[in-house]
Order: sequence, then structure tokens, then C-alpha cells
Amino acid sequence: MKKSSTETPRPESPRQPVHTVYGGAHLWKADSTSKLSALALRALREYAPTPRDLAEAIGLSVPAGVAPEAFAATIHARVAAKLKYEAIEDFRIDFEDGYGNRPDKEEDVHARQAASETAHGLEAGTLPPFLGIRIKPLSPELAKRSLRTLEIFVTTLVKATKGALPAHFVVTLPKIKRAGEVRALVKALAALEKKTGLSVGSLPIELMVETTESIFDARGSVALPALVAAARGRCRGAHFGTYDYTAACDITAAHQTMTHPACDFAKNVMQVALAGTGVMLSDGATNVMPIGDRETVYRAWRLHYGHVRQSLRQGFYQGWDLHPAQLPTRYAAVYSFFLEGLEPASARLRNFMGKAAQATLQGDVFDDAATGQGLLNFFLRGLSCGAITADEAERTELTLDELQTRSFLKILEGRRKQGH
Repeated sequence: MKKSSTETPRPESPRQPVHTVYGGAHLWKADSTSKLSALALRALREYAPTPRDLAEAIGLSVPAGVAPEAFAATIHARVAAKLKYEAIEDFRIDFEDGYGNRPDKEEDVHARQAASETAHGLEAGTLPPFLGIRIKPLSPELAKRSLRTLEIFVTTLVKATKGALPAHFVVTLPKIKRAGEVRALVKALAALEKKTGLSVGSLPIELMVETTESIFDARGSVALPALVAAARGRCRGAHFGTYDYTAACDITAAHQTMTHPACDFAKNVMQVALAGTGVMLSDGATNVMPIGDRETVYRAWRLHYGHVRQSLRQGFYQGWDLHPAQLPTRYAAVYSFFLEGLEPASARLRNFMGKAAQATLQGDVFDDAATGQGLLNFFLRGLSCGAITADEAERTELTLDELQTRSFLKILEGRRKQGH
């Protein structure tokens, strides 16, 4: 039975993918993910067949007290394994920048074809764990075209699958300038759900933060809370768009990079405005492609590796990738980030748990739960992306069952009841 509330229930929060890969909708096929995965693995084998090659290519940083050869071997092995079994975690079928403006009849055809290919992929089990469609902006010039593409895609897909959607399917709205655009999308999604028999809230939204108006509105207020509120519980993520945003700030092309201070400012606003909302944040993309001779590829890899590492340090655990040859460095950066911090975080969490549990047993107030939760989150993210193994996580002396509670306070409560 459908829910009648106009407020859509907030989508469940699954594990957060470490990246989003996007490609033009006209190129999307049911087996696109497997083909891109093969290209990513080929890039690793061609340009970094050994751990030493990869370490030299990206400038791998090694934690103190760890043998460089052993650390590089661990990173290389885990990257290779990831590229074999799940190179692409999230893919966006793109009708915007990666597709361009085409005649209406042509886009209609591509919308149906992309939906049909998605249905085939769903049946064959070849889709990535996360999938979505990026429509055109809902600007006065493009809104009609954008909503028509959305309707064709969703209705074709649902008809072909007899009402099924891919896991964690999402609709991405780009270049947002006002909350009214989000409200218009919500209205269209609700109408599509009713038309196709989907339950309310089946079609969540992802916001692209790539205009100055999506950071501050015309009154000078932070715009993001209003944008999320306009989504009426459908907003699953907010993704930063580096190049559109820097262009909007009148930054010249030579300086439109992920490391520009204007990007840092915008992402800090995103973090503060959306903290505690459950909206997952994603950084932008490195637009220098690892294509060409070994020297060119290594230069692009090192740049991408550095960008991903900076995003991780800033608390952005997801980013966009534009080319399959970027996937080796995506995972190398993510895995090295977590493995570098594994031993100190394990020791710190063990000690922290002991002190917190003792305070709880004695009836004292333990007022630093946020630190405990932060340490727990480190292991949860490391486990979910494959950087940390279950055995490594258990060095914290927490069980996997305790870790899966995802709550430092629940772990303390459980231990208190058990008399630990």
C-alpha cells in the first residue's frame, strides 16, 4: 500500500561508494561496467605491474615503522583485487555535460535505449552497486527537455523490469540555482511514481553543488538547507562540481583545480550546512586524464592520487572519476589513507574503549563520545570500501558485531550490560 504523506521518507543510508564514474547516456550499455573495469585493470597491469611501479608512479607515502616494500605490496594487491571484483562502485548515466545538447528525437531515442540497457543489466546482474541518471538542469531553457528525458527513462525502465529499480538508484540534478528547481523535480518524481506504480520515495535525489547560488542565496543565507528541505526527504547526496563552480567564481581555466581555495570554501560550507543530516557528500573530479606514454600517465596518476588524498583529509570520502585509468589511483589513495592510520587508530580506540567502559561501569559521565564515534567511523569506512579487512578491524578488540552497530554509545551500552 502506498504511503499518502506528502513528506517522502528519507532514503536508507547504505554504505557510501568511494567514487562516481559518469559517461554519456548514448554510450551506456548493460555491460559498460564490466568493460570499464577491464580497462582499469589493464591500465594497472600495463603501467604498474609491480608494487614498486605503483609506489613510484603515485609517490606512495609509507607510515613510520612499516617496511616500504611490504606496504606497497599490500596496496597493490588490494587495488588489483578490487579492480577484478568491483572496479566501479557508482555510475551515473549522463544526459548533461557528458552528453551535450542534441535534437529532441535523438535524445528521446537515447533515453529509451539507456533505460533498456539498464533493464538488461539488472536482469544479467552486470550493474554496479550504485547507479543513477543525471538529467539536464531545470533551467527555463532546459527544464522541458530534462523532465521529458527523465520520464522516458523511468517509464521505459519500469515497464521493462516489471516495476523493479536498480539498487540505490538516484536522479542527479545539476547546476541548481534555486530551491524551486528541486521542488519541480520532486513534483515530477512523485508523478512518475504514481504513474508507474512505484512506491513513494522510490526515486531519491542527488544535488550537484556547482553554482554560487547553491552555496549562498540572493539574501546571503546559506542555500543548502533550503535545497535539501525542498527535496522533501528524497535527498541522498550532495556532489561538488569543481569546474562549473570555479567558472562561476570567474576563476580562469588555468587555475580551475580541486585544490583552489574557492573550492575549499564551498566544500567547508557544504560540510557545516549538511552535518548530521544524513546527506552524503562527494568531491569533484580531476580532469587531467592518464592517457599516453608512461611519463604522462604517471604525472596524471600522481595528480589524481594527491587530489583524492586531500579530499579524504578534508572529510570527503567520495569523488568523481572521469576515466577508467583513474580507478587504480582512486583505490590506491583510499586504501593507503586508511592503512596508514590503521595501527594508531586501533591502539587509540582500544585505549579509548577501556577508559570509556570504565567510566560507564563506575557511573561517571563520559562526555567525549564524539571522539569515540569518530574513531569508530574510521573503521566503518575502511571496512566498507575494502581498505581494511575484518581481521585488521578486530585489532581494536571490538567484535564485528559491535562494529556493525555503527554506534559508539551502543557498544558501550552493550558492554555495560555484559559487565565488561
